[in-house]
Amino acid sequence: MKKLFLLTIISLLAVSGISAQHIAVLNDIHVTPGNANERQLRLAVDEINAADYDAVIVNGDLGNEGSVVELENVKSIIDSIRHPLHVLPGNHESTWSRSATKAFFDLWGNDRFVTRIDSLVIVGINCGPYMKMGDGHIKQEDLHWLKATLNTAVTPGRRVLSFNHYPLLADLDNYTDYITLLEQYPVIGHINGHYHRWRAYNAGGAPDSGIPCVMTRALDMGKGDYGYTVIDIDNDWVHVYNKPIGRDPEAKFAFANTVNHPKAVLPARPELKVPDGFKVDKVWADSASVFTRLEFDKDNVYFGNSLGYARAVRKADGTQAWSVPTGASLFSRPVALTSGKIAVPAHDGILIITPDGMVSGKQPSKSGPYVADGTITPDGKGYIQGGDGRIERRRADNGKLVWSYDSIFNYCQAAPAIEGNDLIFGAWDTNLRCLDLKTGRLRWCWNNGKTANMLGPGNVVPVIAGDKVIIVAPDRYMTMLDRATGRQLWRDNSHRYRESLGHSEDGTRVYAKTMDGELVAVDATSPVFKELWTVDLGLGYEHAPCVIVEKDGYVYTGSRRGIVTISRADGSGLVAQLPLGVSEINGIDVDPTTGDIYVSLIEGTIYRISRNG
Repeated sequence: MKKLFLLTIISLLAVSGISAQHIAVLNDIHVTPGNANERQLRLAVDEINAADYDAVIVNGDLGNEGSVVELENVKSIIDSIRHPLHVLPGNHESTWSRSATKAFFDLWGNDRFVTRIDSLVIVGINCGPYMKMGDGHIKQEDLHWLKATLNTAVTPGRRVLSFNHYPLLADLDNYTDYITLLEQYPVIGHINGHYHRWRAYNAGGAPDSGIPCVMTRALDMGKGDYGYTVIDIDNDWVHVYNKPIGRDPEAKFAFANTVNHPKAVLPARPELKVPDGFKVDKVWADSASVFTRLEFDKDNVYFGNSLGYARAVRKADGTQAWSVPTGASLFSRPVALTSGKIAVPAHDGILIITPDGMVSGKQPSKSGPYVADGTITPDGKGYIQGGDGRIERRRADNGKLVWSYDSIFNYCQAAPAIEGNDLIFGAWDTNLRCLDLKTGRLRWCWNNGKTANMLGPGNVVPVIAGDKVIIVAPDRYMTMLDRATGRQLWRDNSHRYRESLGHSEDGTRVYAKTMDGELVAVDATSPVFKELWTVDLGLGYEHAPCVIVEKDGYVYTGSRRGIVTISRADGSGLVAQLPLGVSEINGIDVDPTTGDIYVSLIEGTIYRISRNG
């Protein structure tokens, strides 16, 4: 029936002299080996191969956890598509990826594409989030690429159809930059998925302005409804059809094939107002995105970017001291070794870089990339670095391996907590562990009883308070454990906790940022849950897993939308919201040589917050 349907359309268009483009779109297929979606994907591929299409787009969320096994399985199925195929990742390929998103590049060569069908230019780019809970984000280098690509591809008479896994709405933190760029070209529409439902809307959300957009179906819409999307474009109209597997297509939406859309009405960025006694300086703006926290020595701040460059930037004037390529996106914070060298955990090992930017050595990785934040032990003798399936102790002067604990069933992400001879850390295998710092032997292991990896303490820095350990996790609980045994003392879900945690400078309070944008202070010394105070930070819905820092009587938190908040540590209220950008704050880090607060944003900027009074 489908082939007959398409042939009928083609015949009618041929009679009328109108050229047409025919595109099949697979969105949100969520295939894991052996699940029901795998069988349905095979049926969808058979149908698509039996029809005539100019292109097939797989528009994100190929699997569920972005694993190599999942991606290789999907590739083995869609490789049989006989039409030109273009594949984009979705949030499930880039948020929980044991390959740190590299497997997608290895299998498909890129996470963006451009192609031409007659006079139509089809372009698609990645959307994130990137190895942490966050909103969608278009990488800085992808915006640069998109502009350069359209400058070349769009010649007189050509029009553009845009693809992304996310909608052109606030789900993307920098959606206004994306829309503003697209509106410079003859873009007729945008196609996305992500929400597993049909919806027609305009870019930016206003009904009478902006590029026409369509949110399309998932492979599995529930209740036995499996299918994909068909897009037919003629000289006057863009028609969007629902194509249930094994059944006739159904018309869903149509919009005019025109480029004369009223410009989108987009919100202005809020003004940065710095309170008395504080000073804010932009230290760096990168040409790529930045996913790492920051490291310091007396002269430089160190970080890595999404193009795989480890960089050193001079604190004094914001100029680049050096930049070293590593070959893939960097997610781990660099670590300043006691020798003055910098350790840069990368996709295939740990680079050791001299103060003048020369690679003096490389410590190989046993398996997989490094995405965790490493740290130097309090005595300055050890360097602790989490990896894929392991956590390691290395020498603090040269990074050489001392021991490796290899009984972890997923990857480490957050920095560990260290006190005395206890090394306490979480991983994305649902477990929190305590190891002997000297030997790497397991002392205890705790989990919250959940079987889903995504609900465990995989990306929280534990707080050690005397003989107690406190964590929060995506199961929305704060938990206190006995430090010596791992025995659970209490669990509290009176607030919607997630992954953002910190402690007071004196160690008596633990701070958590909730999913409702609150800052909650809890007594870290009490064996029973005791809330001290709660401050509404005015952030609304929140999920950025950003470490909370107290410094000199003020508490600093980071948000998913580029806002750093400053609160009084006595709970008396909010001092300021600092809108430093639109993207997630990677971390809040204290420069130990000056006491200044530094933050990096995914959009590639680095700011310093200092006291001037």
